[in-house]
Amino acid sequence: MTLRLLVASGNAGKLRDFRAAATTLDGGVTVDPLPGLKEIAAPEETGTTFEDNARLKAEYYSRFAPGELVVADDSGLEVDALDGAPGVRSARYAADVGVKDLPDSNDNSDVWNNMVLLRRMSTVPFGQRTARYRCVLAAAQNGETVLTATGAVEGEILLAPHGTGGFGYDPLFWLPELEQTMAELDLVTKHGLSHRGRAFRELLGKLR
Repeated sequence: MTLRLLVASGNAGKLRDFRAAATTLDGGVTVDPLPGLKEIAAPEETGTTFEDNARLKAEYYSRFAPGELVVADDSGLEVDALDGAPGVRSARYAADVGVKDLPDSNDNSDVWNNMVLLRRMSTVPFGQRTARYRCVLAAAQNGETVLTATGAVEGEILLAPHGTGGFGYDPLFWLPELEQTMAELDLVTKHGLSHRGRAFRELLGKLR
């Protein structure tokens, strides 16, 4: 029997990560975006933790697909020298300080977020720039959370971006054991160790 999961996200990078994680299993899992997602008004993310927001979004969006398992995530970067920031504000880090993207067809929010992060870490020396990507996934059905799963990957923040792949803070997120940033990894390697991939594999294991 095929397990069908609807992902409440229009982010192509996230969908790619989830589908890649599903292909590492022995089949029987399909991952599709939630139908009509663009026409659904997004809920306000009022949670103070990744799990709060993941649950909130999964429960909200599952009401638009009765009987289906709907998966939502909240994920981001936690920097130790910044007391865990940007955390749940990772996607809005620059906007929170008034740096907003131009109203055109190009989304440069990642560039501004990275710029603000580098500025706030300008006095933090090597050896104290540890950080992690964290992802919490929630699966909900008919407005109620069924279960959650968590994944994380440890790294360090560089002084300048390297690599052109990935998205978000990937060009700044250095993996010492691989001597590459997340943005420099090939897709197979990235999907094998990404925080979203780890959370998704845990989620699938629990659902099965």
